[in-house]
Amino acid sequence: MKKIITILSTLLLSAAIFAADPAVGLWKSIDDKTGEVTAIWEIYEQNGKLFGTIAATTNQPQDVIATACKESYKNFPVAGAVNKMKTVGTPWIFNMEKESEGNWKNGNIIDPSNGKMYGCVIKYLKKGEKNKKYTATGPTLAMAGTVGPIQVFQYWVPATDDDIKAAQAKNPAKNK
Repeated sequence: MKKIITILSTLLLSAAIFAADPAVGLWKSIDDKTGEVTAIWEIYEQNGKLFGTIAATTNQPQDVIATACKESYKNFPVAGAVNKMKTVGTPWIFNMEKESEGNWKNGNIIDPSNGKMYGCVIKYLKKGEKNKKYTATGPTLAMAGTVGPIQVFQYWVPATDDDIKAAQAKNPAKNK
């Protein structure tokens, strides 16, 4: 019996250690003015840092190039000319540092539509949790672009692989 308890304890501890951060996954970015979904994002952890790529766009072809961006940005995680990279698949959120479970800071986000780079803060909210004046109605990512002490939050909701497929079908790549 003691051996079984030891094995179960080890398995539970291992599962807790390797459980993904709640911010990791697929998320729909929501325009705070229109309420429209602007993209489907894949948020992932790599080497202790948090990154985010656009998995699918909702209002432009999937192979659109981020021509509004500069050629390079400080600490950008991918080599090459950023203004020649596709919007989909490029890590526009990068080098986020874990503050606590579900909370990340000190990274950057680039808006590929205009090339502006901001500081970035991400907070995972459970249903009922508050951030500023917003109360989460379900799992939510409070994602803020920051300039100095100013934080402007958007609230992102969970997405699925079907959401990606629907966005890809609605706005297919032009150059297949």
